[in-house]
Amino acid sequence: MQSQVRGGTRWKRFAVVMVPSVAATAVIGVALAQGALAASFAVSGQEFKVTADELDGLGMTQYGGIDAGVDYESGKVTKQHAVAISGFDSAKITNMCQSVVTPLPGGNKVTLRLQAGHKGKPVTADTLYIDSSALDANAVMTNINIGVAAGAAGASGPNAKGPGIGKGDHTAPGGFAQEAERAVLTDVEQTAWATSAGTFTLNGLSLRLHWGDDKQCY
Repeated sequence: MQSQVRGGTRWKRFAVVMVPSVAATAVIGVALAQGALAASFAVSGQEFKVTADELDGLGMTQYGGIDAGVDYESGKVTKQHAVAISGFDSAKITNMCQSVVTPLPGGNKVTLRLQAGHKGKPVTADTLYIDSSALDANAVMTNINIGVAAGAAGASGPNAKGPGIGKGDHTAPGGFAQEAERAVLTDVEQTAWATSAGTFTLNGLSLRLHWGDDKQCY
């Protein structure tokens, strides 16, 4: 899950994992209909894939958002991607794999594959955010509140010490969100546009380039 430096407010956007799919669709659909979501940073034109045996996160918040792609010559927004944004105060990730396929001139492709968090030393992250477009996993959430107003998520209840939602997220103040004290996801398969964290510790990091696209994480 690649780290990315982003300017703006303290609560930086990102997306991750665990929403029930119906709730995630509702979050994004309602916010888009209200015109409340706006692009606040540029993402590459490529999604990346992530797998993990387990993601154990504390202080979870989740809401809908938009990631924007930008033409670097004109500076204009070219595409907008609806994402489910999940935030964690802290997280441990076991047996993590991340891959992205890049087309090359002439029709060839190369896959960048990163692995970490093996042999009893998980990947650790603080103030973690993930912007995802798809997720498959088994999820167990503790002290969850579903239907929290987006402006209040992370500010009260079981997730009072979690990442929360800030003014820079371009989220409808009364929009749909959810929060949980703890979320444990297993057998994770995720497609994402961006990930960011205050601190991201990759124990046992292995990074390799492979010709073709047959070495993706899934």
